[in-house]
Amino acid sequence: MNTLVLQPSSTIFPQNKRCIRRVKSPRAALVEAKPRPVPATRGGGSGGDNVPVTVLRVQEKSSSYSLSSRDRADDMQAEARAMARAADASIYTPEFLAAKYGSRPIKVVQRAIEIFSGLGSFAFKLWLDQLNGKLDQNQRLRAVELRQVFTGLGPTFVKIGQGLSTRPDLCPPVYLEELSELQDALPTFPDEAAFTCIEKELGRPLESVYSLISASPIAAASLGQVYKAQLKYSGQVVAVKVQRPGIEEAIGLDFYLIRGLGFLINKYVDIITSDVVALIDEFARRVYQELNYVQEGQNARRFKKLYADKQDVLVPDIFWDYTSGKVLTMEWVEGVKLNQQDAIERQGLKVLDLVNTGIQCSLRQLLEYGYFHADPHPGNLLATPDGKLAFLDFGMMSETPEQARSAIIGHVVHMVNRDYEAMARDYYALDFLSPDVDVSPIVPALRNFFDDALNSTVSELNFKTIVDGLGAVLYQYPFNVPAYYALILRSLTVLEGLALYADPNFKVLAASYPYFAKRLLTDPNPYLRDALIELLFKDGRFRWNRLENLLVQGRKDRDFSAKDALQPVLKLLLGPDGEELRVLVIKEAVRVTEAVILGSVVESYSSVNELMRTLIFNGSATGPFAMTTAEQENMLGLRAQVLRIWGLLRSSENFDPSILLPILQVLQEPEARNLGGRVVGGITQRLAARLLQQVLRVPPSVSAPTS
Repeated sequence: MNTLVLQPSSTIFPQNKRCIRRVKSPRAALVEAKPRPVPATRGGGSGGDNVPVTVLRVQEKSSSYSLSSRDRADDMQAEARAMARAADASIYTPEFLAAKYGSRPIKVVQRAIEIFSGLGSFAFKLWLDQLNGKLDQNQRLRAVELRQVFTGLGPTFVKIGQGLSTRPDLCPPVYLEELSELQDALPTFPDEAAFTCIEKELGRPLESVYSLISASPIAAASLGQVYKAQLKYSGQVVAVKVQRPGIEEAIGLDFYLIRGLGFLINKYVDIITSDVVALIDEFARRVYQELNYVQEGQNARRFKKLYADKQDVLVPDIFWDYTSGKVLTMEWVEGVKLNQQDAIERQGLKVLDLVNTGIQCSLRQLLEYGYFHADPHPGNLLATPDGKLAFLDFGMMSETPEQARSAIIGHVVHMVNRDYEAMARDYYALDFLSPDVDVSPIVPALRNFFDDALNSTVSELNFKTIVDGLGAVLYQYPFNVPAYYALILRSLTVLEGLALYADPNFKVLAASYPYFAKRLLTDPNPYLRDALIELLFKDGRFRWNRLENLLVQGRKDRDFSAKDALQPVLKLLLGPDGEELRVLVIKEAVRVTEAVILGSVVESYSSVNELMRTLIFNGSATGPFAMTTAEQENMLGLRAQVLRIWGLLRSSENFDPSILLPILQVLQEPEARNLGGRVVGGITQRLAARLLQQVLRVPPSVSAPTS
């Protein structure tokens, strides 16, 4: 019988084929009494760390069949079988916890004492440091102790610590650094328990599933640990995630206690205006969803369908036949964690390029489809050798409501415009405020903060500055921040934090603005069209500089289309509700046409010699059509700006003159012909007035009569 034997390597299944050899041997034991440690050598892997690797050898059976060759029906059947295996997965409800732990007071009290002892001793040491004036001196020591306390208290508090590690508004930098180790430096549970869980969950012996599996986990998370393995039926290298034994019992008891604390906070702590119990319930619901690995697999499949269409984003495949409520088998991804800058650069990659990919993908998640990865810490983001950004761990996902997606983009536009009244009204659409709350007192607070913050350009604003400033406003007024919005802030803050490691001057808003500009210019959503009109028109005048800036920024987005930028506005302009806009557009069209025609005349006038000027224009010192020097400069400036904007459209990668054909077709409609007639009439009147003024003009040698 052929058996695969893994030779020394820092990765369990290296890409270097010299590390794997075939030998004739009898069927190997699945788990040897004393698994043989294999000394490590240099090789690939996630960061290239040299660690001893123990390999368990399992019978190998070659096959050319792979998941990619399944048709959709087979895949759906495999998923249905996985769902059946997870049919008994628990779903969080407060009633579920009350029924389970309300009748077990001794267990509840024991756990409460354990939690109070751990956190109380830490709080007491902090109090002593404050009394002795040693808070700063002992900050590193206390940060390490807090990480150890969270680790010792178990998975629930590890999850809490992970959340705090991405909140620079709540924790000092030293604490952020220490708590970030909770993302992957966690204790493991016995391998025998993991292998027993796999066999029980999948209902088959381990050797019938894998030809090779690592004898120890290659990563440990708060809810489970991961092994590297090779599928027996195909030879595919996979990651096998196994849930910690007893995790549901531990987490359920902790949430029961924390929820009780939430009731006390709601009742006695007036400074906290949010419903703490509701926040705890939302967090607990998401953690319980993470306990169902079939749900995580479905999350990964949906995420891949929505976002892996981009060539620089990678989402691993799920192997449903080897997945259950407590075991998840997915495609193995070779890569380097996004916070390991040196290792990434050794592969010839740039961290900022990968972070930009993450930001653009996150913006699509948050604002396009509304389905987003809510836990993008460095351990869940890998840089692959071919420069792709790989997303892992799809246990915690969230959704942005459709109304909120447009409101967020509109909120950014209102911030750029310094329209603080509109910003305050946005909080209704974002579900921050109930409709009966008066927003007028909030406007001065927004103005006080953003007038200072926006003294620099928007692209120079640090995202954390915005979060901190809004946070100060939120605490002063009766806001109720939805869970999805807190997760959005967390997601973008993490990405900006990763970028700041590579470039201290990186600004996430600057990297995001091309996406916002593209959406404003191309999205037919009525809310966004209104925001675009609001941005471009002010006091009845069209702000060409704003349009030019939007086009300059929008073209930086790879998905920008000049065709899409023209159609939504045109449809609105010619629609039944577009009369108010038509009045503004007619006025601006007349002004622009006049600038183009007369600007050309002014240029010609400047190039003509003095004798010809005298003959043609009565020797005017102010130029043709009785325009002052300031009028000529304004007209030439407007003409140049319009021509630059046209040049920006023409220079778009996907520009095609045929995009104008739909416009010509629309112009055949009665409303469009009426609009065209009004524009032509306006232009004719303006040019006629200019011409009449020129004809009736008194030559410079004759004094004008007095009235």
